[in-house]
Amino acid sequence: MGRRPVTVRLARWSAEHPWRAIALWVVFVAVCFVGGSAAGLNEATDEDQAIGEFGQAQLIVDSGGFDQPATENVLITARSGSLDQAAAKAAAQDAADRLRQVDGVASIGTPMPSRDGSALLLPITMSGDPGTAGDRVQPLRDTTAKVQDAHPQLRVEQVGGPSIDKALDDTLGKDFKRAELLSLPVTLAILIIAFGALIAAGVPVLLALSSVAAAMGLSTLASHLVPATDTTASVILLIGMAVGVDYSLFYVRREREERAKGRSGLDAVEIAAETSGHAVVVSGTAVIISMGGLLLAQDAIFSSLAVGSILVVAVAVIGSLTVLPALLAKLGRWVDRPRVPLLWRLTAPRNGQSARPRFWPAVLKPALRAPVATLLISVALLLALAAPALGMKLKFPGPEDVPRTTAAMQAYDRLTAAFPSNGTSHTVAVRAPAEQADRVRAALTDLAGRTAADPLFAPAEGDGPEIRVSADRRVSVLEVATPHASRSDEANRSLHELREDLVPATLGGIPGVEYAVGGGVAASEDYAAHIWAKLPIVAAFVLALTFLVMAWTFRSVVVALTSIVLNLLSAGAAYGLLVLVFQSDWAEGLLGFTSMDAIVTWLPLFLFVVLFGLSMDYHVFVVSRIREAVDRGMPNREAVAHGITSSAGVVTSAAVVMVAVFSIFATLSMIDFKQLGIGLAAAILLDATIIRAVVLPSVMTLLGDANWWAPRFMRRRTAAPAAEPPPAPAPELAGAR
Repeated sequence: MGRRPVTVRLARWSAEHPWRAIALWVVFVAVCFVGGSAAGLNEATDEDQAIGEFGQAQLIVDSGGFDQPATENVLITARSGSLDQAAAKAAAQDAADRLRQVDGVASIGTPMPSRDGSALLLPITMSGDPGTAGDRVQPLRDTTAKVQDAHPQLRVEQVGGPSIDKALDDTLGKDFKRAELLSLPVTLAILIIAFGALIAAGVPVLLALSSVAAAMGLSTLASHLVPATDTTASVILLIGMAVGVDYSLFYVRREREERAKGRSGLDAVEIAAETSGHAVVVSGTAVIISMGGLLLAQDAIFSSLAVGSILVVAVAVIGSLTVLPALLAKLGRWVDRPRVPLLWRLTAPRNGQSARPRFWPAVLKPALRAPVATLLISVALLLALAAPALGMKLKFPGPEDVPRTTAAMQAYDRLTAAFPSNGTSHTVAVRAPAEQADRVRAALTDLAGRTAADPLFAPAEGDGPEIRVSADRRVSVLEVATPHASRSDEANRSLHELREDLVPATLGGIPGVEYAVGGGVAASEDYAAHIWAKLPIVAAFVLALTFLVMAWTFRSVVVALTSIVLNLLSAGAAYGLLVLVFQSDWAEGLLGFTSMDAIVTWLPLFLFVVLFGLSMDYHVFVVSRIREAVDRGMPNREAVAHGITSSAGVVTSAAVVMVAVFSIFATLSMIDFKQLGIGLAAAILLDATIIRAVVLPSVMTLLGDANWWAPRFMRRRTAAPAAEPPPAPAPELAGAR
């Protein structure tokens, strides 16, 4: 007899030494978390995140060493009718006098009226680190509120970057707190329904949470090699809970089935390790490969997400192979306590098998009896759902996409209406030899004059354009405003007019000059181009390596090819659904968003790798069950039916957990998270139902023994797992032979 697989050897050692395995896991998690906290987080800089011409402009500005303090504004407008200028000036003076006494205020500017006389603007410069201004802006807001109380006939409000940042942080903080409060009890409730016992439901959550904690610490350490971004922790939590629950759900379910057959606790753990444990390793490898593809994007954000996701998946796999068998061995039959009476009777394994489902055999009948017709119809429906993805547009969310439920954003709308140059703007960054500084200033002044006469741009407020020049006179910066929303076609046209015509015409003749146009509109355009360029490279890498892993795991080229095709269908359908929902306005009232007529720029690439990785959980688990039956001599059609029906309960439970958690993200305020939540939830739902229960059985039934074809060098004789032969197929499926 050959040497037993490493998954079995690890599980056996853990089951025989449960307290050691549990203690080692606790120490591992604690060391990772504490070590990460002690090392501190190394965050990505502007240089790390420089993409396209926008990134070049940002680097030029940074090289100038400008002092860029945080700024706020007190906006004074009429509550109705025209603005009383005398009353507005008195309120502005009152605000200036009060704000000068507030700690954190560096200077107060001169009140500036709008061109149409509808508003008066009092600029404020804050002291201290601009990065923490949002945390220190509340005393200024409190003072402005007192000015409002003293002048009730006017509308006196504060608006600026720090105020908006604080409002967004407060909104997102409430959103995430609600999501966290909902996700854990929802996950537990679904697992209780799936297992019918409280301890069995708690084990997967415990493994997932401990994996997330360890991965958080490891990712902090890893940030000193690959700088982290502010989204890394959220993605670790999202991916960690998904895979951690899935892996332990597969493992615990199989161990319970084997114990119900009368096997000892140790034997049940070994069989679970040899079957479900093997599937977890293959699935985890597939997820890691998918996430590793993000590194090819050569982007600090995606690199950070890749490292965080890889770490949490690797930790979850290790935990499922070590501490999970130890917990199951130590708990023994206590894992099925305390029981929920009705649910226990519905879910408890009998004679080694979970209660036979009735729904899935009914769903399988068409695929087993008429595989060609079922395959053609289901694939046609998925392709129809995917078709809208051909019209996908990518853009960054702009200020107009931020919820208007906060006073700061309502004030922002009034500010940009009265002072258009305070809204969307393009940054013209110029670097040239110091002796050319006067020529650069003259050229930028000429540029500002040309844009002032163009309706695509907003003229500068006050005394004319403000040109910032670095201390060494080598870097000059001009902000060119546009009155149009950042995602509008007019804003895009203004960017292209600057880049292709106005800037080269005014600056191109200066010796040694280097220039770039940045800003919010440029960031959206350049990042979208970056994503479209990198998506084929990342996709090709993920597809190729996943094919190799699946082919070697199942010793079948055909299984590997069908895995790739099915996952592509799933991803395509998810893309199409996103476009249908978010690039039109029919679902705005239902989901509580305003359509941005586009998909968030980073989402397609991230969604592809996440879906491709997570969908492999189900695929590997189901195909492994089918392969087990085939290896025991069961005919292909019956093996397909047995594999899918025997895994239906655990796959359904895992999918429901993921769909529920991802759907919570769709309730958040920001359009980014709504799209992410809907995209992930819809894709997992499609994958676990239509793909795994209709398309997969149709393909495998149609192909028959050809499913397992492989070149001679890949073939090897496989020993059947040490489990009893599966029962005969259900009566409902007997007629499908």
